[in-house]
Amino acid sequence: MKGISLTFVPFVAIFFFSAFASADETKPTAILGAFDPEVKLLQGRLRNAKAVHIRGIAFHVGTLEGKNVILALTGVGKVNAAMTTTLLIDHFKPKEVIFTGISGGLNPKLLPGDIVIGRSVSHHDYGLVTDEGMQNGSPRNPIDGKRNPIHIPSDPKLLTIARQAAKNVRFEEIRINGQTRLPAASTGVVGTGDVFVASARAKADIRRRVQADVVEMEGAAVAQVCYQLKTSFLIIRSVSDLADKHAEQDMDKFYKTAANNSAKLVVEIVKQLVNENKEEKSEKNTKKEN
Repeated sequence: MKGISLTFVPFVAIFFFSAFASADETKPTAILGAFDPEVKLLQGRLRNAKAVHIRGIAFHVGTLEGKNVILALTGVGKVNAAMTTTLLIDHFKPKEVIFTGISGGLNPKLLPGDIVIGRSVSHHDYGLVTDEGMQNGSPRNPIDGKRNPIHIPSDPKLLTIARQAAKNVRFEEIRINGQTRLPAASTGVVGTGDVFVASARAKADIRRRVQADVVEMEGAAVAQVCYQLKTSFLIIRSVSDLADKHAEQDMDKFYKTAANNSAKLVVEIVKQLVNENKEEKSEKNTKKEN
């Protein structure tokens, strides 16, 4: 099915979101990914899907596990991620934004396939460079002029939901060095920069500067836009490599399993959100009856 052009976006938005925007609990959940395969894993599960094109970006509107969702591909890098997130929030007014995808592991406890639920996100390439090296800082919010935190915190409610959801998911097993293991999920810090890290030295430096557990190229841009536009967010990252000299080869080897595991967790989070909405609606109805 061909996408809907920008010309018809105002009409389409009214049509689609007459059902979405009547109450807070029915607002859509937005799901973003940087690579096409990451998004397609979820796109194939959408029901009643329609594509809305805004400035050339395809936003897939439909339902996932009974939840109204918007699904979109950001492309790689911080600017692409920020652009897509801004268009998304401006046009669709989602209740929350979830980013799914792969990452390089910085924490020595992590192995390919493991999942990190970002409790906070940080730009590892923003700050001051002197002869002594890189000193991390944070951008100012252009809306109010205040500095953002270096570690942008995820929505605590989404974080709690994600932790619970992870307990209900059986992740795909992964074979490393001749041994099969079941990946694990944990919370951690996500570091973001416009570089693919494939260096043990750079890996150690990023971990030291921003205490990141994983490194990737979009999360902090999404987080910054959401933080400044007061929209809840959560970054989910699955480890595809260890950000060392073998990173490119490992990513090719483990990418599919890592992406699948991240998508599995996102689906379970959506299920939890659906259940939460039902409970909230039931509580409201009970209060009305009383």
